[in-house]
Amino acid sequence: MKTSKISKFYEKSIEERLALIKDFAELTDEEVTQLKQYSCLNFEQADRMIENVFSTFPTPLGIATNFVVNGKEVLVPFATEEPSVVAAASNAAKLSSGFEAKATEPVMIGQLQVVNSENPEEGIKKVLEKEKELLAKANAGDSILIKFGGGARKITGKILETKRGKMIRFHLLVDVRDAMGANAVNTMCERISKDLEELTGGEVRLRIITNLAINRTVKATSIWKKEVIGEDTIEKVLDAYEFAANDKFRACTHNKGVMNGIDAVVIATGNDFRAVEAGMHAFASMTGKYLPITKYYKNTNGDLVGEIELPLAVGLVGGATRTHPTARINIKILGVKKANELSEIIASVGLAQNFAAMRALATEGIQRGHMNLHAKNIAVQAGATGKQIDEVANQMITEKNINETSAREILEAGK
Repeated sequence: MKTSKISKFYEKSIEERLALIKDFAELTDEEVTQLKQYSCLNFEQADRMIENVFSTFPTPLGIATNFVVNGKEVLVPFATEEPSVVAAASNAAKLSSGFEAKATEPVMIGQLQVVNSENPEEGIKKVLEKEKELLAKANAGDSILIKFGGGARKITGKILETKRGKMIRFHLLVDVRDAMGANAVNTMCERISKDLEELTGGEVRLRIITNLAINRTVKATSIWKKEVIGEDTIEKVLDAYEFAANDKFRACTHNKGVMNGIDAVVIATGNDFRAVEAGMHAFASMTGKYLPITKYYKNTNGDLVGEIELPLAVGLVGGATRTHPTARINIKILGVKKANELSEIIASVGLAQNFAAMRALATEGIQRGHMNLHAKNIAVQAGATGKQIDEVANQMITEKNINETSAREILEAGK
């Protein structure tokens, strides 16, 4: 009988792991051979990054061109499986006047939850009276962060009225410099938790960073001139933006389009796209209404101005950014030396990606460019090889019938 209960899977060699998986899932020899193709990330490297590794999952890596961010020419690596994303961002950047972006200081928030305090108001007061000593203790174990100008900066406290009674929420604000910051912040929260218990008379439960990094945001702006994209296109993009600004269903997909670009760069640089996604969606809801993360309007010249603002907690030190060989190369391609530089490029990419989607949706429709690329994938799935791929894809596009059945019929007819 098959079972997923495998004792000490993590201690087994790669061959033993694959043999077990092969037996469990009835994989063929060819499928196992495919799993052994590790690309640039070999088994030893992958096995250090996560648990129970049996293979890797490569994602296409493309370059978005034409980006100029804060006056600097940039080539941007995109790790994504979705057709048209790289081309759309590149074209949007080409049509733009360049991007101006500015990141705030890299201050992250650690949260400490205190329960069962008999006098929460007095507890907060006592903690804030000891703020200087608590910050010093939080910083005591991280000499490297302090050396580079970072460290714990401030403590705030708030009482939460919950169904489980009153809780205290303390925020520990930490300048994490060029790190994403999760490990440093979480460690600092752990370091002062006992002190908070003594001062509040309660129990500290959760001690963890929040991904809603409201103190670590990035703003980027660009202009698309009417002489370049046309006044009619500007009007249509503005109508599309207002749809998103007034309908949460559209706003959700609008923001997904932003993240098509942002996630691709975050993944390519070994950063945590899940944290960035969570932060973005929470930030989009800060007013109590879910809103688009970008804004569009006309300037006095009648040109289209696009703006984006969102939290972007990305780093250049620690995690996969340092351990993944391709992530290191992608950082080098980007030419960034500071985490803020990286976040400014990523925000600019998000704005470009969103403009591209808005322009396509409001004019020719999103499917034209997307399906042109998708058609090649369908052709391959149907068995096309070499020159056949383009021939089959082009015929499906001409016939406006892009599916695997159509691709197979075209292949059969060509034999």
